[in-house]
Amino acid sequence: MTDDEIIGLYHSRSENAISETDKKHGGFCRRLALNILSSREDAEECVSDTYLAAWNRMPPDRPSSLKAFLGRITRNISISRFRRNRAAKRYAGIEIMLGELEECIPDSAADTEIERSLLSEIISGWLDGLSEDDRAMFVRRYWYGDEVKELAEDFGETPNQTAKRMQRLRRSLKEILEKEGFEV
Repeated sequence: MTDDEIIGLYHSRSENAISETDKKHGGFCRRLALNILSSREDAEECVSDTYLAAWNRMPPDRPSSLKAFLGRITRNISISRFRRNRAAKRYAGIEIMLGELEECIPDSAADTEIERSLLSEIISGWLDGLSEDDRAMFVRRYWYGDEVKELAEDFGETPNQTAKRMQRLRRSLKEILEKEGFEV
């Protein structure tokens, strides 16, 4: 079934929308949630919450990319769950990933909508200027939460080479942001 057909099921309020969504995009959503939470049980709950959120948002929303729409919902729900769980225990994977980003992304510099928009624009422009491999690696690490070891395997590098490459990318982003007036 195509994404447009699945979106049509949501708009017609057919219960098959959920099962068809799970068939086509369930694996993607589970992997994304699991990368953030490191717990299968929590990831499954987040995926279920994603389907409920999609059901409630369509209509009126009609996403141009169902996968991206579901990915954003899953990621936001998973990060919220992570923050809730963090009070009780620590999750090493996302702690490391977020720690890496702290060195190059301003924490409180983007307090207003205009500043957030400008920051987003600068980061998007920086990503556009990267090679396809660097861009894919950066997005997979910091959006999808892929492990360095997994990235290294997929890109034919050692984990050490990948870690150094990620460090260079973060340094490059930090330099651009500082040049644009964001204090890191």
